[in-house]
Amino acid sequence: MAKSWQDIEEKKNLAVVIGRFQPFHYGHVYNIDRGLKEAKKVLVLVGSAFNSRSPKNPFTFEEREKMIRDHYRGSPNWDRIEVEPLPDYIYEENQWIADVQEIVTSFATETVALIGHEKDESSYYLKNFPQWEFLETGRWPSQIKTVDATQIRELYFDHDLRFVQGVVPSTTYLFLEDFARGEIYTGLQEEKKFIDDYRASWSNSPFPPTFNTVDAVVIQSGHILLIRRKVQPGKNLMAMPGGFINQYEKLEDAVIRELREETKLKVTVPFLRGSIVKQKTFDNPNRSQRGRTITQAFLFQLKNDEELPKVKGSDDAKEAMWVPLSDLYNMESELYEDHYYIIRKMIDNE
Repeated sequence: MAKSWQDIEEKKNLAVVIGRFQPFHYGHVYNIDRGLKEAKKVLVLVGSAFNSRSPKNPFTFEEREKMIRDHYRGSPNWDRIEVEPLPDYIYEENQWIADVQEIVTSFATETVALIGHEKDESSYYLKNFPQWEFLETGRWPSQIKTVDATQIRELYFDHDLRFVQGVVPSTTYLFLEDFARGEIYTGLQEEKKFIDDYRASWSNSPFPPTFNTVDAVVIQSGHILLIRRKVQPGKNLMAMPGGFINQYEKLEDAVIRELREETKLKVTVPFLRGSIVKQKTFDNPNRSQRGRTITQAFLFQLKNDEELPKVKGSDDAKEAMWVPLSDLYNMESELYEDHYYIIRKMIDNE
């Protein structure tokens, strides 16, 4: 049972606030300020810390950390706030929970409070930590109770920047103003328009459609085959070779076709079929901003050789390349949508 703020008689050692802060707004300030009132120190965990940029995730961890710290810079509470990155584990929720636990216990092991508001299904994570006391903030003050980061991003990319001025701290507004002058902002605007137009193309359907795609995880001699996307969405990001299934096509046929079309991989179809060692469905409802998209990933383990097959970007791929697996583990922020997490799931959980 969550206690109200009035029921807390003494300060906790640590208050924990978890969010994506895309961008940092007055609702986040409200939660952090509540934590400062009830605990000696506040730990802010910034989720989706290393995801690639997208209209949903436009700002890096470092940029979001700056927004948070700039707001409190010079205040008496400056040294009572800690900001730490929290990576996503879209298909490994227990690992995500373990990461939160590990970070929190590195700061405090007793009297920990989790700060939050159970507003909708997106707040389910608040129930994952029964060992800590949950402090329900309740609804935000009336002037900001209807504001959330999704609405702010919509206004930020679709309208004049001044529309968001009243719902973010002045330091965040200055950051957003400066960010909007750069090429990254323009690219994100273009991507958002593509996604909006794409979703509008099926908006009159009696039922929201579910799209089916295939993706290829190709491994040989300690390398993985990746492409760089040529078009929106995710233009210039790295990705697995793959794409949509044709109307009368089997999944295995589709993934081999897409693999060969996008990479010009010089390996015969029979050899590719014989190299499939694993396949798995990835169906997170939020994995794609274009709409509900379920993908079937195939793991191809090609015979190890001293020379990797020649590849060349084609079709939707700007380029194709073999990447050492040791490099892959540092590429989370360079990979499109959930491709990094799919690859890790496919190659680390055999």
